[in-house]
Amino acid sequence: MITKSIKHYILAGSVCCAVATVNVGCSDFLDILPMNDVVLENYWTEKADVTSVMNSCYETLEHSDALLRMCVWGELRSDNLRMGPNIPNDLNEILKENLLPSNPYCNWSKFYECINRCNIVCHYAPMVQALDPNYTEDEMRANVAEAVTLRSLCYFYLIRTFKDVPYTTQPSIDDTQEYILPATPFNDVLDSLIVSLEQIKGDAVRRYYVDDSPNAYQNSCKVTRWAVYALLAELYLWDGDWNNCIRYCDLVVDYKRQQYKEMLEREGNVNNIDLIDSIPMILEKQVGSTRCGNAYDEIFGEGNSFESIFELYFNRTQSQQNTLVSSYYSYNGDVMGRLSAPDFLFKDVATGSNNVFKRTDGRAYESAELNSSRYAITKYARTEVSYSTQNVTAEKDLQLTSTFRSDGDANWVLYRLSDMLLMKAEALIERGGENDLGEAFELIDVVNKRANDALAGTRSSTLNKADYIDSKAAMEDLLLEERQREFLFEGKRWFDLVRFARRDGDNSRLINLCTRKYLENVNAIKIKLADPNIIYFPYAKNELKVNPLLVQNPAFTTGEDSELNR
Repeated sequence: MITKSIKHYILAGSVCCAVATVNVGCSDFLDILPMNDVVLENYWTEKADVTSVMNSCYETLEHSDALLRMCVWGELRSDNLRMGPNIPNDLNEILKENLLPSNPYCNWSKFYECINRCNIVCHYAPMVQALDPNYTEDEMRANVAEAVTLRSLCYFYLIRTFKDVPYTTQPSIDDTQEYILPATPFNDVLDSLIVSLEQIKGDAVRRYYVDDSPNAYQNSCKVTRWAVYALLAELYLWDGDWNNCIRYCDLVVDYKRQQYKEMLEREGNVNNIDLIDSIPMILEKQVGSTRCGNAYDEIFGEGNSFESIFELYFNRTQSQQNTLVSSYYSYNGDVMGRLSAPDFLFKDVATGSNNVFKRTDGRAYESAELNSSRYAITKYARTEVSYSTQNVTAEKDLQLTSTFRSDGDANWVLYRLSDMLLMKAEALIERGGENDLGEAFELIDVVNKRANDALAGTRSSTLNKADYIDSKAAMEDLLLEERQREFLFEGKRWFDLVRFARRDGDNSRLINLCTRKYLENVNAIKIKLADPNIIYFPYAKNELKVNPLLVQNPAFTTGEDSELNR
């Protein structure tokens, strides 16, 4: 769906990326030929044309407007984030649950821009394949699989954020088309995404390069079959199809086992990865080291790690930088970002008095640090961190050292191995078969053991199985707790709480968890969050103006601009 407010912007952006080889500016180029002539006659004749637009789909998601929304939509309203110094007012209003249709974070245009580019690739790639003998059918199908996957990812962000959204798989190519569409219900979009991914999953590339190639990073920074499987697993989790969620999680985990086997055969010994209950995981301490932090360094510091399945790629030579990390998280180790973490998450971890983290849990020390009176977010912001969790009773015992980024080159991880383990655990809990709770506990414990360096008999698990496996409710709480610890500041927490609220049929669990971060107006926020529709964002004010078929979320039909809220 492309309403008039964003349609021209999308068209211009798509064509500019498509004609990057033309040595004129975007506005100049659009003045040279009519849109139809540009697209239909002078372009889409060879493989390179498809590659160019396909790359622009990734670039759109890497744009700061898209990346910030991935974080704001998936994290800001949760119990993980609070204001930092100099926070923009539009973010502060969301944190205070004063969310209005005029807030710029209600704008979804970057995601529809990416959707339209993906639709264009799906439309034209088969035509190009018929024209260019160097563009094979397998290559064409792989490009379409990439486009369908990125399109599905965008729609998945949109329905989790707005619930019902306009949905189309048809491209906007010229001004003769009208794209004023009503919102499609959440479940209908979800089902359509599953169907489309099931259709293309076998066409996606398994691996672009062998793992010792300099270009092997593309195995996690471009859509592979394993990225398709990961997205399908999460879609099935939201759909309540536990068996299919488990099936796709197993496919990815089995692939990681195979990769680990190949590494052992190729290299002999692997010092940074080991099996934890049969699952290969990056170690917090490399073999022979006495210091923790290795898993963080590889997954978030360097990026494109063994555990990565799909992430957005940034490096210092690109024009697009990860401004989310460089502006909103801690920067250079001495500058507090515009967002920070609530005290209850990190206060007194090292003394053993914290209710979220055990004192041996490295994720607490890797993710944030006290800066004046606030906890600065250091996840992604650091390139390296080193510390000891042996005999820790106070912060000084950690002997923590770290190196911070000097630019915005942090990759943004969308799916990694821990996702698959914890998604499978959740599906097992909800399925509730005879042995399911026990198996779910073991998967959660694998993630927890790695974080607490409980390997090779040096330290026991911090989780007691008997405390959880006799109760589905206790296992759900444990699962949510472990997901919070593992995916802090990765844009997942609010979506996790929304998923459980949808399943619960009310917002009680979400309210109890999210209001932990508030120091004032707690009761008023609890009352506001009780509305079942409030967990979604309102449609943007400008979208309501241009699309008469959109009906505003009923939680936002009073107050500001009520005449637009039909």
